[in-house]
Amino acid sequence: MWPFFKPVQAKAQAPATAPAGVTAEHLLRRLEWTVLRRLDGLLQGDYRTLLRGTGMDLADLREYQHHDDVRHIDWNVTARQAVPHVRVFTEDREMAAWFLLDLSPSVDFGSGASAKRELATEFVAVLARLLTRHGNRVGALLYGHGVDRVLPARSSRLHVLQLLHAMQNRPPATTGATRLQDLLQAGATTVRRRSTVFVVSDFISEPGWQKPLGQLAQRHEVVAVRLFDPMELDLPDLGLLPMRDAETGEQVLIDTGDAAFRRRFSQVAAQRETELRQALAGAGVDTLELSTADNLVEALLRFTELRRRRSQRLPAHMKALPA
Repeated sequence: MWPFFKPVQAKAQAPATAPAGVTAEHLLRRLEWTVLRRLDGLLQGDYRTLLRGTGMDLADLREYQHHDDVRHIDWNVTARQAVPHVRVFTEDREMAAWFLLDLSPSVDFGSGASAKRELATEFVAVLARLLTRHGNRVGALLYGHGVDRVLPARSSRLHVLQLLHAMQNRPPATTGATRLQDLLQAGATTVRRRSTVFVVSDFISEPGWQKPLGQLAQRHEVVAVRLFDPMELDLPDLGLLPMRDAETGEQVLIDTGDAAFRRRFSQVAAQRETELRQALAGAGVDTLELSTADNLVEALLRFTELRRRRSQRLPAHMKALPA
């Protein structure tokens, strides 16, 4: 249970609202100058690798080839021909991206200069603005204790500002277990047309979210954006430290100077890491891991390069169209 507890002194105690004076406009303008300008030069128009996927218009049928997506197998034709066949789709040039945002209390934690919530806000700001500038629409579902806000998919800078404002100006966080499956099921109900779906969460949740995530990935191109803080993986020697479970409010006093305790903490954290990565891989989703200690530009470039390599291994009909 230890990796779920956070130091009381850390940002787990910070309010969910944005710091005074940091408006959505100020944040977006800063990111446009410091992050988006760099990405424009480094991506060189290859932003569509972030939206890799196929459209919903059936164009043709052909025999299955190695590396084809098994989800596109047409079982009726396969049974008649006794040879596996896959559906070939025509890709939409204008696509929609949806953000399923876990803004439960545990994302308020951060051991350094920023909390996971701030990291999530910056990630959404950069991706949403990058995509809307090229004519793509973005929408969002916001989860606190239940899905309490849905923003329909639209394409404009004003819409991105409205999304950031909704993320920044949340009611104060309260304790309570997170049910990530509720957010995923709401996403499956809300997002009807095939889209790229970014599930932004620290994945600290009650069990049961793996199946809804896999079901969502059967219809959409899903990216799990996993937020974490380095202290959640490796606890330093800080002496006696009061810790609070951001989800339940339970508090304990621990001795981080105890080397055996720190080893046990690291073992439990490593086990959870392994189980989480296995669950995400089993759901058939790509994963972007974002640390509060990360450089956002470098993390996005690493992820884009990963998707570019995978796209190069796909048959030509499944590759993203040029911008």
